[in-house]
Amino acid sequence: MTEPSVISVIPPIVVLTLAILLRRPILALVIGALVGLALVDVGTILPNFADASLKVMADETIGWLILVCGSFGALIALLVRTGGALAFGRNALKMAKGRKSSLLMTYLLGVVIFIDDYLNALTVGETMRRVTDKFKISREMLAYVVDSTAAPICVLVPLSTWAVFFGGLLVDNGVAEQGLGITTYMQAIPYMLYAWVAVIMVPLVALGIIPLFGPMKRAELAARQGLPALEQVDLTDVHTPDDYAAKAIEQEFEHADEQGKLYNFLLPIGLLVAFTVYFDIDVWKGLLATLAVTVPFYLAQRLMPLADMLEQMIDGFKCMLPAIGTVIAAFIFKDVCDQLMLPQYVINSLSPYMTAQLLPAMVFLSMAILAFATGSSWGIFAVTIPIVMPLAVAVEANTALVIGALLSASSFGSQACFYSDSTVLAAQGSGCNLISHAVTQLPYALIAAVIAFIGFLLMA
Repeated sequence: MTEPSVISVIPPIVVLTLAILLRRPILALVIGALVGLALVDVGTILPNFADASLKVMADETIGWLILVCGSFGALIALLVRTGGALAFGRNALKMAKGRKSSLLMTYLLGVVIFIDDYLNALTVGETMRRVTDKFKISREMLAYVVDSTAAPICVLVPLSTWAVFFGGLLVDNGVAEQGLGITTYMQAIPYMLYAWVAVIMVPLVALGIIPLFGPMKRAELAARQGLPALEQVDLTDVHTPDDYAAKAIEQEFEHADEQGKLYNFLLPIGLLVAFTVYFDIDVWKGLLATLAVTVPFYLAQRLMPLADMLEQMIDGFKCMLPAIGTVIAAFIFKDVCDQLMLPQYVINSLSPYMTAQLLPAMVFLSMAILAFATGSSWGIFAVTIPIVMPLAVAVEANTALVIGALLSASSFGSQACFYSDSTVLAAQGSGCNLISHAVTQLPYALIAAVIAFIGFLLMA
């Protein structure tokens, strides 16, 4: 295609529709990508799909993500099998006196682990789900709390992977001077309205100030009636890849060391956060260093033979394959949307409304639509910042407010999209079916988005 047109919105509509109907996000993304490629050139669908797949798999970000997710699964498997996670759960249960306190504990843990949204989603979900199960809290509610303290929290903290990445983009695109990317980023933090609203809403929902409604209410009622916690279905009747992964982790808890020590959980998690910070907010290097310390530490205690430990780590890596597969499929789909010039079409459609007063709200609206449709938060920001920021300068809009709108849209897309990496990992860590998580949290994410949109209109 040489010019953006309305047909570029067809693949996202296909993906969202199929994801809901089929409840198989990877299949929906692949079909959506094929539909998009048919719109580009119906005669070369398969060669173009092969090229797009190879391009994605050769991408350094995808390689990093596979290593991070797989290694995190390996670490989680060790924490579970040695009884460390079980010990944490026992101690957390002593502090949690009921539904509200256990949800607030989950929320606070999510706020504390602000380094990275992947680290947050996987750690908090895996750590707290047996506590919330005890009080018959649905996995959907747990996943909502986890997801709402993943990307939104990371956006608001300047010592996070999000801040490092976006601060670098601001420098690369001339928005900030060399060495002042984080400083410019920090100036926009007060204006990241969606992230603020999403984070504030969680305790209000947990305490019942914001009532349950829609799919979340149904999920909570089913959990309170004592139906199985995992998607309210029998684990013997698993039917989607993420169900298989969650069942595997549940079985690991059944074989965990009942006499596990709390320090065997706290030390690796503490090291992971510390090493991640030490290596300039690089979770992959932090995971490597953590495993390099944790494995000898467990061996010294004779918790299990080295061969069993390595086998356990491989099983943990396997548990992350559904999440990895979904994210890879989402990146392929994003590449197809870029070929169809979807970002340019959305921006061009809204450009007549881009005045200094309306620009922040329009930027938030258009970027939120793009991030939700493509499942790409960082990628969309990288593509659109060279378009949006010169426009902000041209109409003399508040630069910090526009950056805040862009980051708000990114965090909304990361949380709300059915197949974004953060949503996938929040569901994975919480042991919740991906589509169930996405459908139940979407109304709350939309409420936060509407409030943020109104806020941008008022602040401009």
